[in-house]
Formats: sequence, structure tokens, C-alpha cells
Amino acid sequence: MPFSSNENRNFPISKFESMLKTNDVYFFDADDFEDIIHHYLDTGKVALAKKAIQIGLGQHTSSTNLKLLQIEVLVFENRFDLAEKMLDDLAAVESSNEEIYIQRANIYSKKDKHEMAIRFLREALVHTSDNADIYSLIGMEYLFMDKYAEARDFFIKCLDEDPEDYSALYNLIYCFDFLEDHDGAISYLNSYLERNPYSEVGWHQVGKQYFQKQMLKEALAAFDFAIISDDTFVGAYLERGKVLEKMGRYKEAIENYELTLSLDDPTSFAYLRIGKCYEKLNRFNEAKKYYYQTVHEDPLLDKGWIAITDFYLKQLNFHKAKYYIHKAINIDSENITYWKRLAEINRELRYYEEADIAYQKTVELGNYELETWISWCDVLVEIGEYENAVHVLLQALEFYPSEALLEYRISALYFMLSNSKKGQLHLKKALVEDFDLHLQIKDIFPGVFQSKIVKDIIADFKKSSI
Repeated sequence: MPFSSNENRNFPISKFESMLKTNDVYFFDADDFEDIIHHYLDTGKVALAKKAIQIGLGQHTSSTNLKLLQIEVLVFENRFDLAEKMLDDLAAVESSNEEIYIQRANIYSKKDKHEMAIRFLREALVHTSDNADIYSLIGMEYLFMDKYAEARDFFIKCLDEDPEDYSALYNLIYCFDFLEDHDGAISYLNSYLERNPYSEVGWHQVGKQYFQKQMLKEALAAFDFAIISDDTFVGAYLERGKVLEKMGRYKEAIENYELTLSLDDPTSFAYLRIGKCYEKLNRFNEAKKYYYQTVHEDPLLDKGWIAITDFYLKQLNFHKAKYYIHKAINIDSENITYWKRLAEINRELRYYEEADIAYQKTVELGNYELETWISWCDVLVEIGEYENAVHVLLQALEFYPSEALLEYRISALYFMLSNSKKGQLHLKKALVEDFDLHLQIKDIFPGVFQSKIVKDIIADFKKSSI
């Protein structure tokens, strides 16, 4: 029975592995060895690739391609000196082989000498009939140097040669995005699609650019064309769902997200978006079901746990919200958002000591937002921890040195601690920063702002400002 094409491809590999197990010696032609080595390199089995190179060079001592594969492995292992010596030997015999220049470029790239790498890649262009791959490699070198405009130009050259090099297309769009040139990306993609009208990837990418610019009708049309080009393209359905959701067409969005669940393995993203859509439609039982499926599918997705927690917060079911945020923290105890939500929930429940601990953990993990400091201070005030509240606000001042809201609060707390000198000092700083804000703070600390000394300072400041 004749071999299928897949069997033909796998036969040398199975024969080679059989040889290794039995210690027999089989002969392979050089092309078979190349296929075997490429297979092992592509699957990350470097030790087997090296074994195949050793045996292959034993049978084909003069094979340039096998020597180049050996050099590729040496470069992978950072054995640059030996790799360069072998390249020198090959160059003496085959100076016009573009792979020699590509491997030299690879060595310089790994040494972070990207300009030198580009120099050798440009030399490779002189000796190759296949420019596309080398244009792409030059583009990558410019990416490593954060030269996005230059990288963009070479990825465009690559796509001019090989329109189906989707890796180059994605890298090109990355360059446009980094340059914040959405109009340039749209212009290029539209010209690309004129030449390749059935490129689902091209339609998908231009749709995403339209979405970035809030051009929702154009984005929707682009994703429609992506689906026409490939009706199993999960990414296009997901993006189409996002557009429909943004347009308030929640039922249609759900249909698109559900299609992705039938086309491929379920994703937590699709479950989450379906839940959000049902919540917008006030179909809370369905929303809750999909939020549960979200965290079941991916327990590490913080957006899923936050969605469940916020779902119960909107219903003022603080105990249930607390239960789920605790489950999230048990899975990821270093998540800032979880701790901040827990602090807010405990504050709503008037569990101020627990809220204090949660806010402290939030700050320890790196959340230095002004609102976090203020909320933590307010919790400490509720339990009469005025000195600790001052300490918290003084820390906040290091991050927000000219924030009147902090100065007013510190001033009020010092007055409450009978430290009039520091209270006056911080009050005067606050009045300089934002005089009108004292009217807001007065409602929070009425006792302090009704005192004669505070009233006199405010009155004197107002007079001197006229």
C-alpha cells in the first residue's frame, strides 16, 4: 500500500528513532537528515537534533546544509566562537550562500549588536532569491532596537514579496500600534486587502483598527468580511461580538460569542462577555451562570472574579460579594484589585478593622492611588485611630505632595489630636493649594472647622487674598 504524504514525511523520523533504539545503522540521504533535524528543532528536542546532525555529518561529511544546521544549534546554545569558526570555513568555500550571512546576523543579534546583524542581513539580500524572509528578519532587528518606523518599512517589504506571511503582518500592525498611527494602519491594510481580498487576517486586523478609532460600523463590516473569508475564524466572531456589545446590540453580541463556543474550545473571555451582555439585558440569572462558567474555565482570570463580586455589589449583597472575593484571594493572594475590593466591601459592611487590614495590603502590593489613601484614612477615623490615619496620609503626601485634599485631612486630624501647631501648618498649606476645597472638608470634620482658631485662619487667608 502506498504511503500517504503524511506517512512519507514521518517515515524517515520513525526509521531514525528505530535505529537509535536498536543501535543498527541505517543510511539516509542528506535531505532526509535535514527533515529529521528540522522536525526535532521545531518540537524543541534539541538533543535528538544534535544526534541526527552527528550521524548525518558522519554519512554526508561535505553537506553544507547539515553544517549550517549544526551552526544553528551552536548559536542556540550560545557557543558563538565555534559557530563563527565553522562559518569562516564555509564562507571560504561558499561565499555566496545567504544562510552563512543569516547565521552571522543571528550571532550578532544574540549579542545585542543589532546594527551588525542588519549589516549581514543586507549582505544576505545580495545572495538570495527569496527576499521576504530576510526583510522580515531585518524588521525584527529594528524591533529589538525600538526603531518602529524602520521595522514597519521592512515588514511592508516582506509582505510585498509574500502576502501570506501573517507573522510579518502581525508585526507590522504592532509597529503601527506602537507609533499610534491607526490611520496609517488602516490605509496600509485597505491597500493590502485590494490585492488580497479574501485575507481573513487582513479583514480582522483592519476591523480592530476601526474599533480602536470607534468607527464601529466600519469595524463591523470588516469583521463580516473576515467571516465571509473564513466562517470558522473564531477571532472574527469574538471581535464582532465586542463591536455589537459596544453598539448596545447585546442579543446579537451573545450570538457571536456563543458561536465561538461551538467552533472551538470554550474560552473564559467569551463566557465573561456573554455574562456582561446578559447583565446589560437585566437577565441576571443568565449573567450569574456565565460568570460562574468564566471562573470555572479559568480560575486565574481576575476579571471573572471581579465580575461576580461586582454583580453582587450592584445588588447590595455585600456578604455574597465578600464570599467570592475571598475565594479569589485564596487563588491569588497578590492581586491588588482583589484586596481593594475586599477593603471596599468591609467598609460597606462597617467591618472597619478588616477594611484597615485590606487597605494596608492593597498599598503594600503597590496601589498608591489617591482614592485608596483617602479611603484607608476614613476607615481609621471611623475606629478612632487618628494617629495611624495621620501616618497613612503623610505617606500619601510623598506620592501627592501638592494635594490639598490630603493637607486638609491631616490638618483636621492634628487638631483632633490637640496638636494645634501642626494643624495650623497643614491648614495654611491646604488653603494655598485649594481655598474653596475647605467647604467640602468642613462637612467631613464639622467640629474642627467650627472651632474659632480654624475659622480665624480661614478668614485671615481670605482677606489677604483679596
